Amino acid sequence: MLSFFKDYKYFAIVFAIISIVIVSIIYNILDVEKPLPIYQPAQVEQELVDSTLYDVRKYHKIADFSLTNQNGKTITQDDYKDKIYVADFFFTTCQTICPIMTDHMAHIQNQILNDEDVMLLSHTVTPQIDTVAQLKRYALKKGVNDAKWNLVTGDKKQIYALARKSYLAVKTVGDGDEYDMIHTENFMLIDKKKQIRGFYDGTDPEAITQLLKDIEILKREYKK
Repeated sequence: MLSFFKDYKYFAIVFAIISIVIVSIIYNILDVEKPLPIYQPAQVEQELVDSTLYDVRKYHKIADFSLTNQNGKTITQDDYKDKIYVADFFFTTCQTICPIMTDHMAHIQNQILNDEDVMLLSHTVTPQIDTVAQLKRYALKKGVNDAKWNLVTGDKKQIYALARKSYLAVKTVGDGDEYDMIHTENFMLIDKKKQIRGFYDGTDPEAITQLLKDIEILKREYKK
């Protein structure tokens, strides 16, 4: 009897290994596509998260906002309803990472120009400098398509709260006071439910390539 169970145990182990191998082969043959993760504050590096959100493990979404774009139009979540979008934070007088990020955002714009499901959203972190007129000059210089890409300015505290409490994008603990300054290379991919689905280095061409691939993965998610 003991010998039977011993033999059965080895059979079970071998069977399990063979099953894993077969499932892996089938998975690769069918090329099953994994869905993009839905990022929650508790899953993100703690330095990027406001202390009030450390334990949030579900239901995190981008908060409602009201900001002004390069054309003086008020931009809210309604303008991004049922849209996938890429968000970042920049300022027009930046001479370091922002020009690279803006060029990469322009590249993304060109790739999604005829895609009605995808838009872009760039928040200035120096709204006292980046007025509507300044954003318009910058938009014209960088080839911004007004129908696809909003550059927004507004209340500094609101923008900084969005960066830290919604987009989980920056390491600073500043809340938007007069001398606070955030500077981040992060691009965030946001889905149609206002959830974060990816973080990308906006200065890295390879990350931008991955971002574009992930946009396509996310679009297919809505077709299932």
